[in-house]
Amino acid sequence: MSNDNSELNLNEYVTAMVGGQLFGLPIRRVQDVFIPDRLTRVPLAPPEIAGVLNLRGRIVTLIDLSLRLGLERLGNGGPTMAVGVEFRGESYGLLIDSVGEVMKLDAGALERNPINLDPRLASVSAGIFRLEGQLLMVVDVDRILDIPTRAAA
Repeated sequence: MSNDNSELNLNEYVTAMVGGQLFGLPIRRVQDVFIPDRLTRVPLAPPEIAGVLNLRGRIVTLIDLSLRLGLERLGNGGPTMAVGVEFRGESYGLLIDSVGEVMKLDAGALERNPINLDPRLASVSAGIFRLEGQLLMVVDVDRILDIPTRAAA
């Protein structure tokens, strides 16, 4: 009986590396993982908007997470990957260095952000999990996609 109860407290996360940091995206928010192809730049867009592309008939806006979070892009030699998510009815791709595994983590082990966490990370983090040898930062997808648009000059 306790096994069924413990299953209720598990949340699943798609893990991704960005700038050497491990992030977890709630699996219920992830639509797909893809390699961006034929990207079109958007004039006058904020720097974190890498561009747009057509993915199976949908227009997808690509967000460069390393720029969005103020992290250094670490090229691992492989192709850039993107995690597809939806926000306010629009499709987005979050550019990442690499995608990892899906992890089931106990919701009770989610900790608040450390007080010394960089403010840019803290503003988009829903908390952290302490894993063996590293921290997994849970991404608040809504906050990461809430990019302020600059008023036209």
